Amino acid sequence: MKRGQIYLLIISMICLFISLSFAEEKCDDVFGNGRNRFSLATGSPGELGILKVLGDTFGIEHDASLCWVKAGSGDSLRLLKEMRVDMIMVHAPAAEKKALAEGWAVLRRLIGSNEFYIVGPSDDPARISEATSAVDAYKRIATKKATFFSRGDNSGTHKKEMDVWAKSEIIPHGQWYIATKDFMTATLKRADTEKGYFMTDSSTWVVERQHMPNLKILYRGDKFLINTYHTLAQPEGATPGASTAARFIDFVTSEKGQKIMGNFGKDRYGEGLYNDAAYAKQYDE
Repeated sequence: MKRGQIYLLIISMICLFISLSFAEEKCDDVFGNGRNRFSLATGSPGELGILKVLGDTFGIEHDASLCWVKAGSGDSLRLLKEMRVDMIMVHAPAAEKKALAEGWAVLRRLIGSNEFYIVGPSDDPARISEATSAVDAYKRIATKKATFFSRGDNSGTHKKEMDVWAKSEIIPHGQWYIATKDFMTATLKRADTEKGYFMTDSSTWVVERQHMPNLKILYRGDKFLINTYHTLAQPEGATPGASTAARFIDFVTSEKGQKIMGNFGKDRYGEGLYNDAAYAKQYDE
């Protein structure tokens, strides 16, 4: 066999390995049934249903199918770096910028926002409803040693939580501080059951609040708790679905995609779950 043939064989085997690795990544759900398949890792947008609306609409227009891999921002970034998904939707600005600088991610685009609320039991033992900032609220919780639930999973929510603790100059520990290692909705439900504090995103709260009889919003409004969502994708040609993922990003940032972002949830919950990118831009880092 000639050297050139050997080289082509090696390249073909590498491409086959990448394709097989991609195919083995488990989908938590699939939206659309088109031939152009791509995978996307994210957390709450999949849990709350907006990804289905975006994926189904895009699938019809572009003969595509979206494989949703359920993962928080930290795990989503890892999956992208390991070339196990074609794109991600995340809210971890510092890590996103690092990914761009290191060259293994492209197409960082602002797509919308929500915000974080600190919810807790109605009797509010730490009196965080009187807090003047998120930092003040966290200090009150730590001083009181009131039960606090953390996702503890390196998700975007967990990263933001740890940023607040850092600004508070507190290292949370002890029986009062409980890391669930679970997703947003599951942790919110546990906080309700055990009547503890938790920092949830506003989108999840709008959807789940009717099922949370023991919790209420006790602190909101700090600009530090605004949560901006961005896309990141594989460089062109890096994975089989990279080109379709790039087209999906174009769709989500288009006028039609942004209308879906801004209106999602209004018909069912009386308010939108996400703000569009035009609104989110004022808080973008």
